[in-house]
Amino acid sequence: MGEEIYRQLCVAMSKRGTIYPAMDIPEFYDIAKELFTPEEAAVACSLHSKPSTAAAVAKEMGRPEEEIGPILETMANKAICSSFEMAGIRYYTALPFVPGIFELQLMRGTSTDRDRRLARLIHDYKQAVDKTRGPRPITFPGNRVIPVEKTIQVGTRVHTYSQISSFVDRSDPISVSTCFCRHEAKLLDEKDDCGKPDKVCMQFGLGAKFAIERGIARKINRDEAKEILKMAAEAGLVHASLNIQEIDFVCNCCACHSMILKPVLKQPKPASALYSGFQPHIDPGLCTACGTCVDRCPAKALTLIADVPEMNVDRCIGCGVCAAGCPVEAIAMVERPGIPVPPKDRKELRQALESHK
Repeated sequence: MGEEIYRQLCVAMSKRGTIYPAMDIPEFYDIAKELFTPEEAAVACSLHSKPSTAAAVAKEMGRPEEEIGPILETMANKAICSSFEMAGIRYYTALPFVPGIFELQLMRGTSTDRDRRLARLIHDYKQAVDKTRGPRPITFPGNRVIPVEKTIQVGTRVHTYSQISSFVDRSDPISVSTCFCRHEAKLLDEKDDCGKPDKVCMQFGLGAKFAIERGIARKINRDEAKEILKMAAEAGLVHASLNIQEIDFVCNCCACHSMILKPVLKQPKPASALYSGFQPHIDPGLCTACGTCVDRCPAKALTLIADVPEMNVDRCIGCGVCAAGCPVEAIAMVERPGIPVPPKDRKELRQALESHK
């Protein structure tokens, strides 16, 4: 198979889109050869985003199922494809680089020589893609913020997709893993540590089941999940996920390392590229002008002027980190007018992203 199979893999993966698509550049082949054996690359070319059984993949490849099944299992264990069981039948799906393969490689939180090598290859690939395509304006948000729930003003009507607790309460199983972004940074440079908690990123439902089965994440109960989310909010991390109504993961992001936040905060108007549908309302009668909210704001949207925090509406992403840290509870999150309803699912999100190119 040799080099040709990796060229075929590049073509197959390029059709999956996402933030960091497959591109025909040297860095793609460096990381593809680290992640996929030639035989695995051939199987990956026959995988699709729609779930397939081992028998279906084998039929497409014209090879026996007893050969392809073990390869798919090895790939799932390596987190270079996804897998789940339903009604006693095992299915496999293709994964893009992001969100998908890149994060899964480092979510275990281990620090082996291979982890450090993968971190370097992932970093180099992202840098090369950014350089190749140049600055990337965000014309439609691929991700969204879920506000810190306890900060939402009492009496506000809140959709379930804006309530992190609703995902926790109806999901089974739930898992928690190491933050890929912060762990990648420390694998590259152990001094690159912002001090934020790492084991705070969650998966729900089938995504959690896969991560638990393959030793990528730890199973937790609903009470643990809520405690972790509370800890993340207190630490000033932003709840973020895909810009869809039914999410299957939530990241808890810092402004210094997050693949979600960093590109957004470089936009001229971050609030147009990432939002929750909420914004802070500050009660001047309670505010003591301590400046805590200004310091905590990841988007640098607040400024203390004449002893009152003022908000830059073009920068505020509506995360609620300011309100969660206010020592006198002078800030509550209120509905922000004009924010569109998130796309229903990944299909609708892909259509929206295409239409806004």
